[in-house]
Amino acid sequence: MKNYLFDFDGTLVDSMPIYGGMMLRILDEHGVKYPDNIIKIITPLGYIGTAEYFVEKMGIQRSVDELVALMHKYAVEAYTNTVPAKKHVVEVVKQLKARGDSLNVLTASPHAALDPCLKRLGIFDLFDNVWSCEDFGTSKADPMIYHMAAERIGAKVEDVLFLDDNYNADKTAKQAGMQVCAVYDDSSAEYETEMREVADHYIYDFSELMDL
Repeated sequence: MKNYLFDFDGTLVDSMPIYGGMMLRILDEHGVKYPDNIIKIITPLGYIGTAEYFVEKMGIQRSVDELVALMHKYAVEAYTNTVPAKKHVVEVVKQLKARGDSLNVLTASPHAALDPCLKRLGIFDLFDNVWSCEDFGTSKADPMIYHMAAERIGAKVEDVLFLDDNYNADKTAKQAGMQVCAVYDDSSAEYETEMREVADHYIYDFSELMDL
């Protein structure tokens, strides 16, 4: 039996374009002009960090809490109704489950968006654990979250394979002692070289998981 710990956004689901569109929608609704690289600037910041950036750097006249609430509203709409699974994810997750592997999710996305999306895709019940970082009170930038996740899975940290499309998360998980499989996503394509350097594996398509 293998123990898998999957990221959600950009790994299991093709949500990064929708994330970007949601943030641009907020800027457009407030009549704010933004640079071409705004998505690259805000993607690592998360909802709260992005809201703070919008207020402090972009001049939106709303509170951080109001903007975060708006982001959550738009996100829940999108994840509940439109965010698709990435290619071959549904088939591969079903195959891994049938093989008897332990499947787990760890994401920065809130349960209000995460759970309805996985249920709509028909794979929520295939996971042993579906965690948001809020369940651990910390983020994937903290090495301890990987140790805590492994403990809850009931495995040694080195016996868990972590999959993520984000370079910083892959790097931190590797530092924490996990095996790491970096996942290609258009949003992080420019970091492929760095991701390959820190990860044990790198995949372009989920079907490649069956051969690892």
